[in-house]
Amino acid sequence: MSVMSDLPLNRTTRRWPEPRAMVWLIKPVTWFPPMWALLCGIVSSGAAFTGNWTLILLGVLLAGPIVCGMSQAANDWCDRHVDAINEPDRPIPSGRIPGRWGLWIALAMTGLGLGVGYTLGPWVFGATVLAVLAAWAYSAEPVRAKKSGIWGPALCGLAYETLPWITGAAILTSGAPSVPVIMIAVLYGLGAHGIMTLNDFKAVEGDRAMGLRSLPVTLGADRAARVACWVMAVPQIAVIGLLVTWGYPFHALGIGAMLAVQLAAMRVLLRDPLGKAQWYQGMGILFYISGMMIASFALGAMA
Repeated sequence: MSVMSDLPLNRTTRRWPEPRAMVWLIKPVTWFPPMWALLCGIVSSGAAFTGNWTLILLGVLLAGPIVCGMSQAANDWCDRHVDAINEPDRPIPSGRIPGRWGLWIALAMTGLGLGVGYTLGPWVFGATVLAVLAAWAYSAEPVRAKKSGIWGPALCGLAYETLPWITGAAILTSGAPSVPVIMIAVLYGLGAHGIMTLNDFKAVEGDRAMGLRSLPVTLGADRAARVACWVMAVPQIAVIGLLVTWGYPFHALGIGAMLAVQLAAMRVLLRDPLGKAQWYQGMGILFYISGMMIASFALGAMA
């Protein structure tokens, strides 16, 4: 299925996108994780916020509305046939964004993201390039990593957590992030693989019909949920171990407390994975990202 193929799904005669549908296309609700990761990166750099608010604001806009919004538009365009089964009321299959407007919006936001990233320095630009490539590789043929329950969530974790964290760490310092910062950013990106797997639970029917091999499709709900829980927990245990090794036991204890709450929520999730996956995303993930910020304060103290 080509990125440039015509869209046979909407039958409206509308020529211009509906403004509210354009907002829905870029999904503001999804912007928070990369913006939070970027703020974690800024804190982990140890640089002062004072006098740098313009750079911080540009970074937040880049991570959230621009790059994350672009990835959502690209995904909706490439997923329009799946959405016609799972969620026919979405902007593209419903016809509120007609023709190839979804593609043009995604491409325009890609260019905007690269332009803003370029103005923020070479490390930020490099991370932006990787994030853009990951977004298109996730959704578009011929790669379409979304077809894999392993590589798809891995790319999402990289784009939503690791790269925004590295971007934030580089914005105020205009240099390469430290090795500890990169290690923690990578670990939280790996843990986000489990979060993204839980997100696939809501689309099992359409994914199966369209040949997408998400973990809930290939492993079944129960096994996929167990895998997701392990993938979320193990990187956090590694973070705790690293912080203890680096001499920050109290920060490690705080992350341990956040993990303990997640483990309790995971027990609820595993009793009813299909029914509780969305609940866990709204509750358990809050403690995951809280641990991220605790880790960032430890890294900032090391800088």
